[in-house]
Amino acid sequence: MAGSSVSGGGGRPPLFATEKPKRVLAYRVYAGTIFAGILLIWFYRATHIPARGSSSLGWRAGLGLLVAEILFGLYWVLTLSVRWNPVRRTTFKDRLSERYDDDQLPGVDIFVCTADPALEPPMLVISTVLSVMAYDYPPEKLNIYLSDDAGSAVTFYALHEASEFAKHWISFCKNYKVEPRSPAAYFAEGATPHDACSPQELLRMKELYKDLTDRVNSVVHSGKIPEVPECNHRGFSEWNEMITSGDHPSIVQILIDRNKRKAVDVDGNALPKLVYMSREKRPQEQHHFKAGSLNALIRVSSVISNSPVILNVDCDMYSNNSESIRDALCFFLDEEQGQDIGFVQYPQNFDNVVHNDIYGNPINVVNELDNPCLDGWGGMCYYGTGCFHRRETLSGQIYSKDYKEDWDRGVGIAENADELEETSKSLVTCTYEHNTPWGIEKGVRYGCPLEDVITGLQIQCRGWRSVYYNPARKGFLGMAPTSLGQILVQHKRWSEGFLQISLSNYSPFLLGHGKIKLGLQMGYSVCGFWALNSFPTFYYVIIPSLCFLSGVSVFPEITSPWCIPFIYVVVASYSWSLMESLQCGDTAVEWWNAQRMWLMRRTTSYLLAAIDTIGGMLGVSESGFELTVKVDESQALERYKKGKMEFGPISGMFVIITTIALFNLVCLVVGLGRALLREGTAGLGPLFLQAVLCVAIVVINAPVYEALFIRRDSGSLPYFVTLVSLCFVSSLCLQAI
Repeated sequence: MAGSSVSGGGGRPPLFATEKPKRVLAYRVYAGTIFAGILLIWFYRATHIPARGSSSLGWRAGLGLLVAEILFGLYWVLTLSVRWNPVRRTTFKDRLSERYDDDQLPGVDIFVCTADPALEPPMLVISTVLSVMAYDYPPEKLNIYLSDDAGSAVTFYALHEASEFAKHWISFCKNYKVEPRSPAAYFAEGATPHDACSPQELLRMKELYKDLTDRVNSVVHSGKIPEVPECNHRGFSEWNEMITSGDHPSIVQILIDRNKRKAVDVDGNALPKLVYMSREKRPQEQHHFKAGSLNALIRVSSVISNSPVILNVDCDMYSNNSESIRDALCFFLDEEQGQDIGFVQYPQNFDNVVHNDIYGNPINVVNELDNPCLDGWGGMCYYGTGCFHRRETLSGQIYSKDYKEDWDRGVGIAENADELEETSKSLVTCTYEHNTPWGIEKGVRYGCPLEDVITGLQIQCRGWRSVYYNPARKGFLGMAPTSLGQILVQHKRWSEGFLQISLSNYSPFLLGHGKIKLGLQMGYSVCGFWALNSFPTFYYVIIPSLCFLSGVSVFPEITSPWCIPFIYVVVASYSWSLMESLQCGDTAVEWWNAQRMWLMRRTTSYLLAAIDTIGGMLGVSESGFELTVKVDESQALERYKKGKMEFGPISGMFVIITTIALFNLVCLVVGLGRALLREGTAGLGPLFLQAVLCVAIVVINAPVYEALFIRRDSGSLPYFVTLVSLCFVSSLCLQAI
């Protein structure tokens, strides 16, 4: 490492260090050669467009490829921002402990959001809640809030039961240094007794968790709360037969209240405060999905605990590191370097991704290379989960050099729980936000599918920095989608949201001008223009193959010197990409699978997102919010573990994928046959690069052909998709005649 920054305030040692990796120079040299190759390709394309009268297809194809390659090159320039200036962060928790006693540490409010008990099972939710309740942090300083947007009595029952189980679980975790502290994850990993924990104690805890799981799942299946003394909590009286997920009053219940003597674990130690919240929902009122839920939590928590630090996590992303809070505080509490840090973002990681994942999840490369570069520009983006915020940043506070944080805020709030609940209910009614700055200048931003990203950008534009922290033991683990349909829908929503931001007044280049660094503006735009980059990609997988089928050359002949920049840019780019992937811990198979998914996303999710967004701006269509399904049926999950791509139901996206795969297969077979029959191997000279491109597309689509011609399970491609795709392929092939 080089370029270490380790200064401390007033002579005191720093709580974190920042270092720059040495390999940056090698990347910059490589990038310079790639840029030279791109310039040569642009020059060749601009000077070698076929004459308009010679071949109509050749002229149109050449002109289109010029536009496509210019767009590819410009997008590549944007991607320099996520490789050019990486930094690495290291925290010193021992120094934090030496400097601050437990009673001097700030309070932390933790938000967990759930929206639908059918898609996000209550046991999944409460395992996440239990994991954050068991942090290695003074329980008197912890306050956990569960937002249930469905207003489900079943979810409340599950949380109520979890509050009793927590008395055993938190004590067990702290006595035996358990990791991870999600009971579901801990027991799924095959927990074994160690020196400090006897087999009997482990078995007892496992049985307690099994009993909890059985009770909760029984209620989930029946939909009825049992009439037993344990369920006489006054909170259950909030529900009646008229309540539905989309039409219910505001509900706030404090399940663990530290002001009551019984709020202790089995060892007599205090428990964190635990609060259930369901904001009011009415059919005629806009509720703004997760953003509205987070803003409601900010207001409720300001009354009940008002801690200066807020952590929010998705309900399927449990805490995997019990020291994450202390790590985050090393950034906030550093006297010299932390004054302007608005939020600390942990990476997203997943515990359900298998070895050689067929979907080639590129999260390792993103976490190890992309995000540290955004951090280097002073502004890691806000992911919407696994993020620690200063409360003031979510309240619209503008940073100034004379700003002083009140780390003691929230300490001493000891009002009656009944009064707090009633006060809080009034803050989460449907009409509370009318004619207020909430969702605009205050709280999480409304009006965009990616409320988290635009909120983080606004915070940075108010003068705050953000940092990215990626510890050796991952801070949070969640669930990645494990079917192709889920992944494509998720990426369509993401790319649509990013494009909406980029084409609005909240574009990083407009909103961030003069407020954040150019490198960070470019970094945001890498994702911002995912969708628009789909057009040249789609053109490239169709037109060169169509020309190959027609015998029309659109690339330099293999013997021409102009072939060199094309070959160099492709070979060097993919070789560097493979090297990066291997360095980040991926396998070569996972890298190859990631290339397939890159192509599929660009030609489906991103393409449709671009069409929908542009159509929406023209008043033709309007995009809607889609909740990503996070529960897989058993057969689909088994196929995923075996490396089989999951297609299943009919989808327009699958039609596009199948059409591209079949079209390139036809072009390869027929085009190759035509060239060889006419002039033998010599006939391939002018068409060699097109043949290579066509072969690459065919090879990368091997799982599609398997789902078309070999597999007969429920995850294969439906016959209707195949039929529609064949119609499109026939139509395209007619253009070559």
